[in-house]
Amino acid sequence: MSDTRTPAGAAPPGGAADAGPVLDLLGVGKVYRGGHTAVEDLTLRLTSGVVGLLGPNGAGKSTLMRIMATVTRPTSGRLLLDGADLVARPGAMRASLGYLPQDFGVYPHLTSREFLGYLAAARGLPARVARARIDDLLQLVNLTGAVRRPLGGYSGGMLRRVGIAQALLTDPRVLIADEPTAGLDPEERARFRNLLADLARDRIVVLSTHIVSDVESVASSLAVVAGGRLLRHGSPGDLLGEAEGRVWEAVVPADAAASVRARHRVSRMVRTGTGVRVRLLSPHRPLADAVGVRPDLEDLYLLVVPPVPSGPAGGGSGSGFAGALRGPSW
Repeated sequence: MSDTRTPAGAAPPGGAADAGPVLDLLGVGKVYRGGHTAVEDLTLRLTSGVVGLLGPNGAGKSTLMRIMATVTRPTSGRLLLDGADLVARPGAMRASLGYLPQDFGVYPHLTSREFLGYLAAARGLPARVARARIDDLLQLVNLTGAVRRPLGGYSGGMLRRVGIAQALLTDPRVLIADEPTAGLDPEERARFRNLLADLARDRIVVLSTHIVSDVESVASSLAVVAGGRLLRHGSPGDLLGEAEGRVWEAVVPADAAASVRARHRVSRMVRTGTGVRVRLLSPHRPLADAVGVRPDLEDLYLLVVPPVPSGPAGGGSGSGFAGALRGPSW
């Protein structure tokens, strides 16, 4: 990639420090017992808006989000919320935090109103305040028609909406959601993304995912992580500028598609009536009849994140990014 990129620790373009909360990670690292490094020397500033935290499985995203949520203590570095040291005094974050972990458990025999009431009491909300807040949140997440049903009968999407409701009980200034759309159907994913975008007007919303489309339409900034390190941070528009001139399309005969895929970085392949349309990533024209096309965030992701090895260990014929990240790197 080009060396002219947004510095990893810089505030995303357009992000004003006085527009809302400011969360700073300064040289944050996490090494587990046995020497496994999950996060390494990561510096990042987050301001109001949706921050899309992108990276492959095992990139360190969940560890990083647990550090932000003060659930996990970093091995090194500093974590500041509006200048308050969260490593020394994690209570400053916990009073301002809404957290939806990847694995969100519920009591299946309780209704959504009972469950949220239980959590509100555990967090010290006065009963009268909690009742009004819960009613508002159930309406916000479109669950008012299901408040009498036990949670054990909810769909995955409905449970995720309960999760976002519990994360908002204390009207947090920072909302952290770890892989919130995993397992949801496209309609539920779209609804969830729109909800997070609405919530981000006056708070920091950190959305972790390895699915680019989950953040493509709502993120005000993107942070790309792999191997525990921050690879890029900036606005989607600025980051897409890095991929300009590096994305190509061509139509090749069906019997040549496998050869093209073996020799080049291919982000996607679509069968057409005249052959296979391939989208290729290269700093130079990869095929004689290839034409340059406008990059999207998936192209950027594949250009930035190191390829997954092919073969059994790397999921050689897998789907999604793992299946696309093949061919020689440039």
